[in-house]
Amino acid sequence: MAITLREITDENREAVLALRVAPGQEQFVSTVRYSIREAAENPHGNPWYRAVYAGDEPVGFVMLSWDVVPQPPHINGPWFLWKLLIDERHQGRGYGLAVVQQIVRLIEPEGAKELLTSYVPGDGGPAGFYERLGFTPTGELDPEGEVLMRLTLPWRDTAGPA
Repeated sequence: MAITLREITDENREAVLALRVAPGQEQFVSTVRYSIREAAENPHGNPWYRAVYAGDEPVGFVMLSWDVVPQPPHINGPWFLWKLLIDERHQGRGYGLAVVQQIVRLIEPEGAKELLTSYVPGDGGPAGFYERLGFTPTGELDPEGEVLMRLTLPWRDTAGPA
């Protein structure tokens, strides 16, 4: 199913804030509420975030550092996939892949040559998901010990259809 990325408004805010990862995944991705607060506290990271919709239903949340001047180790970029959350009821349906596809379609025309992300290592974490999409470790860790990964653009999507 196709997804759309929509701004968070007064009309959809509560439904988006209610999105949750599956039990045991909380150590790998923060809540939407925390992510929005983190964006407000870190304007130098040029946060850009959207609700992920399948039809008329919110199914996830995504946040990037949008064309930011990199200031390692605290600001990665210029294009950094800061948060990706798919609600526990909607995981396993290809929405995560579809979000990355949409993000790539948005940033490539802006001149992006790579998309960076990071993940918390651990069993049940997102490392395998990112690797299946073609992200590769950079060999670096961020200050919190997250593994930094890179997706080189243009991207030859090998993960399959959305």
